[in-house]
Amino acid sequence: MTQTHEAGSDRRATAGRTPGKGTLVGIGSLLVVLTNAVIFILPPLLPVIQAQYGLATVAETTWLYTVLTLGGGAGFILLPRLADLYGDRNANVAAATFLTAGALVPAVGDSYPTLLVGCALMGFGGAAQVLPLGFLRRGLGEGGITVAVAVLVIGTGVGIVAGMIGGGLIVQSLSLQSFFVVLTAIGAVTTLASYLLIPHAPPVVRTGSIGVVGTVWMIAWVAAILLTLTQGLVWGNAALIPLVLGVVGGIAWVRVERRSSTAVFDVALMKAPLVTASCICIALFAAVNSAFLLLVSTYAQIIPEALRPVDSYGLGLSALETGWLMLPFAVTFVVGGAIVDRPVNNGRVVPVFVSGALISAAGLTWLALAHDQKWHYLVGAAIIGLGCSIGYAAGFTLVQLAVPEEKAGMATGVAGTFLAVGFAFGTALVSADLSASLVPVPGTTLEVAAESLYGVGYWLAAALALAVVLTVLVSTTRARRTDGIAA
Repeated sequence: MTQTHEAGSDRRATAGRTPGKGTLVGIGSLLVVLTNAVIFILPPLLPVIQAQYGLATVAETTWLYTVLTLGGGAGFILLPRLADLYGDRNANVAAATFLTAGALVPAVGDSYPTLLVGCALMGFGGAAQVLPLGFLRRGLGEGGITVAVAVLVIGTGVGIVAGMIGGGLIVQSLSLQSFFVVLTAIGAVTTLASYLLIPHAPPVVRTGSIGVVGTVWMIAWVAAILLTLTQGLVWGNAALIPLVLGVVGGIAWVRVERRSSTAVFDVALMKAPLVTASCICIALFAAVNSAFLLLVSTYAQIIPEALRPVDSYGLGLSALETGWLMLPFAVTFVVGGAIVDRPVNNGRVVPVFVSGALISAAGLTWLALAHDQKWHYLVGAAIIGLGCSIGYAAGFTLVQLAVPEEKAGMATGVAGTFLAVGFAFGTALVSADLSASLVPVPGTTLEVAAESLYGVGYWLAAALALAVVLTVLVSTTRARRTDGIAA
């Protein structure tokens, strides 16, 4: 391990300039904030998009976010692995290019189909948010994992709120199409900055390959199952077709991956203590995160006066005002990421996961019982932000600790993939919930969810948070049983 690190340092020195710690941290922070801002711009804009493009159902609207996160799933697998094999600069430039192209497509097309395509491309490029985990760890040496995870978690919290507030501000001042034009310009600047500022560090030993076929196959069967969740109530029995295709495709994928030399997930890594459980926990926290964001964004922007008195609910906020409700989320997200480093590195991962899960569940329970006033959301956002950040920090740290430096990108890709799938699942689950009972908006062809479904959605999200506790307890029990048999 030491020899590998020293060889890597020598190779970096001969490849060009070696940036200082402050420069690397600054570049990494900028990328995490920008990419998360781009991704989280979308949730508060969903009601605006539904109205502008005349989308009849909530499921049609939230499918945009599902496509975004599924595109992220592919990016999280491929781009970090690209960094391991071909260098950090190349991977980051590729990610920023996809981000720019994804914004350009709806900016030019200005339609629902082009927005779907754009979301898929932006999601793929949005995987740049986790790439700093690799180049910070490689560039900072000892202590690099701690700094990299802190940059990821803190930058994510800041980026979430910056995106939600920034998106609302732009749309409030400009048109939706103009918003995507601005986003295209930001993406172009990010691409240029990635090329100029991120050091090109060729790998010491280029081994392995990228499992493109396995990645596309995995995204396809996951998308088929999520399509059933989001459209099941709209399509009726026809929704069973993608469900069957997804399940069969998933089973076949698992069988093929076990024998593949270019498997999507590294088998040795997944067998390391608590790694699989950590990845599942990352997915569950991501599902909680996306469910919360969509429930808040939808409820807050419904105008009570636009509905019949018997159906009336909502806060009547703009996209910008909805973004401000998330400010406590960002503040506690930063706090949570900062307090878990020491216990995780001391081997206390299970108590950290349980703490994050219980805190998140408490915040969601609060919102399930009280979500019709602004201050209810301010309190709930603060609690949920703290719980989610604790879970993310613990999960990403443990997965990085399980691999040597030269495989940092691969480890990032594994954890990031679970993150993306979790976001997609949480989105699909809330979409299905909010589609279960619809009420009309008088004078329009639009329909919105019945008020009672929001409480149900928060209870479902709380159940996902508690599933984290079950996951780590089952994993710990199995590990003890295995150790006992080996002894």
